[in-house]
Amino acid sequence: MKQIFALFLLTIASAIPSLAQAQLLSPQDSGQQPVDRIIAVVEDDVILQSELNDAVAAIQQQYANQPGQLPPIDVLRRQVLDRLILMKLQLQRADDQGVRVSDSDVDQAAQSVAEQNKMTPDQLRAAVEQSGMSYAAYRQQLHDQLVVQKLHQSVVRDSVNVTESEVNNLLNSSNYKTGEVHLAHIQITIPSGASAADIQAAQTKAEQALAAVKGGMAFKAAAIRFSDAPDALDGGDLGWRRIDEIPSAFVDTISSLKPGEVSGILHGPTGFHIIQLEDQRAQSKQMVTEFHARQILVRPSELLSATQAQQKAQDLYNRIVNKHEDFSKIAKDNSNDDTTANAGGDMGWFQQNEWGTLVAQKLQDLKDGEVSQPFQSEAGWHIIQRLGTRSSDMTNQIARDQARQSIGNRKADQAYDDFLRGLRSSSYVKILAPELQDPNSTDTKASS
Repeated sequence: MKQIFALFLLTIASAIPSLAQAQLLSPQDSGQQPVDRIIAVVEDDVILQSELNDAVAAIQQQYANQPGQLPPIDVLRRQVLDRLILMKLQLQRADDQGVRVSDSDVDQAAQSVAEQNKMTPDQLRAAVEQSGMSYAAYRQQLHDQLVVQKLHQSVVRDSVNVTESEVNNLLNSSNYKTGEVHLAHIQITIPSGASAADIQAAQTKAEQALAAVKGGMAFKAAAIRFSDAPDALDGGDLGWRRIDEIPSAFVDTISSLKPGEVSGILHGPTGFHIIQLEDQRAQSKQMVTEFHARQILVRPSELLSATQAQQKAQDLYNRIVNKHEDFSKIAKDNSNDDTTANAGGDMGWFQQNEWGTLVAQKLQDLKDGEVSQPFQSEAGWHIIQRLGTRSSDMTNQIARDQARQSIGNRKADQAYDDFLRGLRSSSYVKILAPELQDPNSTDTKASS
């Protein structure tokens, strides 16, 4: 059960059910009279008390076995409310930009969650409902998360570009280091257009967080209590990252840490950071298996029905296997694959999955020189002959690919973080409940 929420509901407080789905607390659940109220106005939408209650309850359930990891309830409620506000703003912006997610997209996401938990879709539904959540609300959360993913892709797509010279510069840099590190962090964000008082308040909060860790508080608990990064309620866990993905300003500090150690306060472009090195591992040599094969594709057309295409493929297979005709000549004369036909169907050397999962499976089952029975894909009917395999050292190529990816990820993270800060600072947000206003905040939009 917990694995389901680890995959998609770890950020349950970020997902916002529609107003039609917001439920009043029952007297049996709360011990109080059922009361719902608007606690925050977010542009032209609102957040209800019931939404916040549900989100907080989900976080408390997540940490049911470690309640001491959570901050005081007033701090927790403000943190969750901040998540709800940010999610609401992202969903509104996505709607303005015409971002849409279909029911089939949600079905596919639910199917993926079920598969990762080794469940059927019906078992997933039962598990969700057993947890106390309606399946409709669960699907709404999946929908919202997919919308935000598409918004993220839209934002970074137009602002992130990686050149070959940047890749070369990174690989040739004396500061370039290989290997991977498992990190956790505490981030105290400085608001966009911050005043001197804002910066001082953020630094003071960072100092309090570092003092708490040095005083014996578990780093995860300190992240939950002090961090205002989106992953704060996950204990600030950043997972495993390649060293080349980490902002260069932090690499030297992280490289000087031993597993379990915590950095001092680091000043970055978005605020103050405290980093813990959880673990590290060296980069190993990257060996991959490559295949050499050739293929014939028979594609149905207006002149060739699906049944006729299948029969033609079978006839070609019989000519190759039973009559021992030349595969290359038959491919040149009959294959409908424009990329390989003129080369006698030769696909060259490639990694197993480069031509899709169906071809990959057939290659795995064949021996060198063996020809597959015709099989069908969306493109048509295929005949594959495996010519050979080899083990290739792809360390350098993978290093280039990883360098390119890490530069892109770094730029994407920065671009979306800037987008979120700008979105938050430029949007109308009014918190109506006095007990939920941050006493240290100088954000007049959020409290006035």
